[in-house]
Amino acid sequence: MSDMEFQDSSVSRAEEIKVLANEAFKAHKYGQAIDLYTQAIELNGQNAVYWANRAIAHTKLEEYGSAIQDASKAIEIDPKYSKGYYRRGAAFLAMGKFKEALKDFQQVKKISPNDPDATKKLKECEKAVMKLKFEEAIAAPESERHSVADSIDFHNIEVEPQYSGARIEGDTVTLDFVKKMMDDFKNQNCLHKRYAFQIVLQTREMLRALPSLVDINIPDGKHFTVCGDVHGQFYDLLNIFELNGLPSEENPYLFNGDFVDRGSFSVEVILTLFAFKCMCPSAIYLSRGNHESKSMNKIYGFEGEVRSKLSETFVELFAEVFCCLPLAHVINDKVFVVHGGLFSVDGVKLSDIRAIDRFCEPPEEGLMCELLWSDPQPFPGRGPSKRGVGLSFGGDVTKKFLQENNLDLVVRSHEVKDEGFEIEHDGKLITVFSAPNYCDQMGNKGAFIQFEAPELKPNIVTFSAVPHPDVKPMAYANNFLRMFS
Repeated sequence: MSDMEFQDSSVSRAEEIKVLANEAFKAHKYGQAIDLYTQAIELNGQNAVYWANRAIAHTKLEEYGSAIQDASKAIEIDPKYSKGYYRRGAAFLAMGKFKEALKDFQQVKKISPNDPDATKKLKECEKAVMKLKFEEAIAAPESERHSVADSIDFHNIEVEPQYSGARIEGDTVTLDFVKKMMDDFKNQNCLHKRYAFQIVLQTREMLRALPSLVDINIPDGKHFTVCGDVHGQFYDLLNIFELNGLPSEENPYLFNGDFVDRGSFSVEVILTLFAFKCMCPSAIYLSRGNHESKSMNKIYGFEGEVRSKLSETFVELFAEVFCCLPLAHVINDKVFVVHGGLFSVDGVKLSDIRAIDRFCEPPEEGLMCELLWSDPQPFPGRGPSKRGVGLSFGGDVTKKFLQENNLDLVVRSHEVKDEGFEIEHDGKLITVFSAPNYCDQMGNKGAFIQFEAPELKPNIVTFSAVPHPDVKPMAYANNFLRMFS
């Protein structure tokens, strides 16, 4: 076969593989689509379409760093290929980088001046950037900011006689109240603002008093359950309690971050978890995830949902309370539980994590950022993050961290997994994800992990999604952002 014939056969084979990749993408099998686009790229790396298509598959898996790289490559191959700019703009947008996104949408408009979709998206992006600039201009300096919590007195909020929902008598949140509230939520009824304020403010006081790294002690013969991301999927949260019992002193849980965003029942999820914390602090432990932050809540729906179901004051209040959430937990000095993962440097001790001043929005680098954002990788060492924030770390990094801190296991969440969990790094790291059929389209199972003392051997339980009312994920997100979800 001549070089020319070989080239032609590679090009046609690449096209066949692209068709298969497109089919996998349409079936929401994004990981499979990425693998197939990669094969097509290996056969013909000069086709901008393959790179741009792989970029959108990365975006669907929230691998925005990889999406930006692929879209940039598509643009490099064909500077007039509007979809390259479009896909990169969408990935920048998903990361909250509105100004970078705006530049890409301006390019799309320049290349396709008569495209009504491009015109509409550019206008919306310009509005988002203007709003951001305005918010930055009027924001008070950190030193002058007052706590919104200090200005709220829930005792003076009147409960109308016609309100028939759950009520807190006095200052004590009881199991009966929590059950009634969950039942109201299940039937799509709201909790009165007075009681919502009471729950959130009481939780804030409890969380503020905790260290950044919380030690959990499970007596011999007792058990403990760790759940991963729930992401506003309230009906799946109810199913976890159905399968594994309600949180109590005898049946304690740790929810490992990302309680909100994406799913459109985030208010119900967060108030339920907070109410259990108020009812019995040792029944439920809560870790901060990367979505317990203002920038994520602005993009992925929680802010809009809070505004719709509660009020603007609650938007500020939740942002404050999220800054009080601990960053990691250690169970019986053996199991390290964190939302994201490990660090860009060796030698990090548990005492370093305890010493983090966490009462702020997550920074873009450093230990706190890495705890919330990092992901494991299958090969040794460290690499750039697929997400564009944090890093990827190998099994050698996990092993060293565990040895240096005399620990046995890392449990983390943060990534959707087909089976709801994945065991990596020679069994030393487990990812657990508790939002089945994530975003109503991923088709994944959810999982939780049961530990029993003293062995603390992980027993993983998987479960499938349950039906929920017909409210789409991201229903409360900004219209512009929904265009890309």
